[in-house]
Amino acid sequence: MKKIGTINTYYKLLLLIVSTSLFFLLLYVSLYLYTIKEEKQFYKRTFNQYENEVNSLFKLNSETPTATIIDVTFWDGLVKFTKTKDKKWYNKNVASQFETYKMDYVGVYDLSNQLINKTKSTKIKTINFIPKEVMLKLYKSKLTRFYMKIPEGIVEVFGGTIHPSNDPKKNKSNPSGYFFMARLLDKDFFEKLDQISSSKVSLTENSYISPVAKDAVTINLGLKDWNNKEVSKLTFKRVFNLNFKNTKEILFIVIIASIFNILICLYYTKRWVYNPLKLITSILETGSRSAIASLKRIKGEFGYIGNLFEENSNQRKQLEISKHKAEESDKLKSSFLANLSHEIRTPMNAIIGFSDLLSNPDLNENEKSEYLKIINKSGNNLVSIIEDLIEMSKIDAHQIKPKYKGINLNKCIRELYETIKVTIPKEKQIDFHIIECSNPIEKYLLTDETKLKQILVNLIANAIKFTDEGSISFGYAVNDNDGTVTFMVKDTGRGIDEKNLKVIFNRFLRVEDQFHADSSGLGLGLAISKAYIEMLGGSITVNSSFGKGSIFRFKIPLVFDESEKKIKVKTTNSFHHNLGNETILIAEDDNINFLLLKKILQLRNYTILRAKNGQEAVDICRVNTDIDLVFMDVKMPVMNGLDAFKIIKKTNPDLIVIAQTAYSSAEDKEMILNLGFKNYITKPLNKEKIFELLDGFFKVKEKNKLKKMLTDFNKN
Repeated sequence: MKKIGTINTYYKLLLLIVSTSLFFLLLYVSLYLYTIKEEKQFYKRTFNQYENEVNSLFKLNSETPTATIIDVTFWDGLVKFTKTKDKKWYNKNVASQFETYKMDYVGVYDLSNQLINKTKSTKIKTINFIPKEVMLKLYKSKLTRFYMKIPEGIVEVFGGTIHPSNDPKKNKSNPSGYFFMARLLDKDFFEKLDQISSSKVSLTENSYISPVAKDAVTINLGLKDWNNKEVSKLTFKRVFNLNFKNTKEILFIVIIASIFNILICLYYTKRWVYNPLKLITSILETGSRSAIASLKRIKGEFGYIGNLFEENSNQRKQLEISKHKAEESDKLKSSFLANLSHEIRTPMNAIIGFSDLLSNPDLNENEKSEYLKIINKSGNNLVSIIEDLIEMSKIDAHQIKPKYKGINLNKCIRELYETIKVTIPKEKQIDFHIIECSNPIEKYLLTDETKLKQILVNLIANAIKFTDEGSISFGYAVNDNDGTVTFMVKDTGRGIDEKNLKVIFNRFLRVEDQFHADSSGLGLGLAISKAYIEMLGGSITVNSSFGKGSIFRFKIPLVFDESEKKIKVKTTNSFHHNLGNETILIAEDDNINFLLLKKILQLRNYTILRAKNGQEAVDICRVNTDIDLVFMDVKMPVMNGLDAFKIIKKTNPDLIVIAQTAYSSAEDKEMILNLGFKNYITKPLNKEKIFELLDGFFKVKEKNKLKKMLTDFNKN
């Protein structure tokens, strides 16, 4: 190295040129030899690949007709036709479908090898060309495919024995006849093969031998008859564009030119221009931060450019984040508004429309009853949509927390089964059952029972919606290895295609295609279920094939409640008319809601009072001691129902106060009961639930009243 350092610049450059020239010469020789070797190997690989491609393509080309003839030949109607030889049936069921077979000839033969009827295109003039020997072999083989010559050319023939529909494998019954299809290997056939295979396809004689050519790859496929004898060949020819000669020449020219250009300016160009430009290119292509840092270290204008790139990169990153959020928000908003508008208008259309029809005085009682059922169902659908929206909003705001308690999982599963079983539409032929666990949990499982039930209800409801017939099953299994419980909901319904499977848990997504046009809802059911599962510390997966059903599985931690469980004895309330002339105060600011509740209560002849806000409710309860029960709306002007309730309880702690609210989540209900309300009713109001509550409260009150009277009597 010291000796080289003493040599002047000229000899340094000369030494560099000589050494570089030798290097490139050795490189060229190596590349040349490598090119010759690769030329042979590449041609061989191309030939093998092309041969496999041609064989696969030709096999695939015959699979559709083969599948068609398999499908057609186990057909009760065709079995009957071989006996009746009814031409009308043939014309209606076979001849009319001739074009769908995409064949040039279709014929049905009886067991005596006689042609019963046929249909052919204008391409084939020959009437009956199927050899009887083929039918003798087909009787045993059940299915055949072969080639044969006819005056019009080479035809590909597909044949199958005819069997009833209950014998799809053709092993339970003897053939009733034979069904043949044939297509002529004509110009149209070859043109289609040309397009599919990107080759030139032609029909050649048996003795044809393809000439060896470096500019083309040729494959010969033998076409065999029913005796496995070759009747002709199909020749596939594809241009082979690899020209190694030109490659060698170009390589030589490039190396020579490079020697005269690169060696002169390599050092300074690389140091002052090449390296900085390479860094700039890398930055522009990939945005590499390491390349920006390297460019900044170079003195001069390239260092300044590096600083500009760094600022630009930071700004672009922020813009991309903002753009992505804006696009995602806009897309979600559009989807949400479109779904919300459609889903709310649908039940509202039914409610308004059938309410208007009810004003028709000519309606009979059956029609009125039917319209009222539709209005009620549409109202429930509307409430369900709103509840889903509220629930999703609370999940996003992290306002929902799991309420863990010990549950009897087996009892929970059984209750769900009994509840859901009666909701399955009678027109759907569904076998609904529980998957029994081989190792059932005997202890109390610590989880949120409400959310667990909601998850299972959502998944099972989805399965019912997309299953018209078949089976739906659900259950659980214990995984001792990872300490989890796996729940499964399985159905044999329509299934989910691969496209929808990737985004099935996304919000506001509904599977919409020609098979799922009847699906409704905002597409929040699975999103809410997934959020609940993750809230419980679990995960959910789905396996599905379009047309073959779906299996949803989700896991939650296997944790047992070790605290002692007390058995609660259920008491049943008797539902009867009020025991006395009770007075009920309705605290409700909305006139329509008040009128509805008033009309419901007047069915039992209760005395009704009204307060339009919380302050009026407090004042009425203070001056009227005859009030037996208060329905308190939670949200009212002047003073809300919660504040009014607190004041009333201070002056009259024994007064029964029932909250009425439009908030229906489990958290809201728990909050209401914790405040001291005796119970609650949710909007929309349910007449039967209201009467059930009143019967229970007034019966207990009457018992306490009688008990007090007896006590006072004994004292006297």
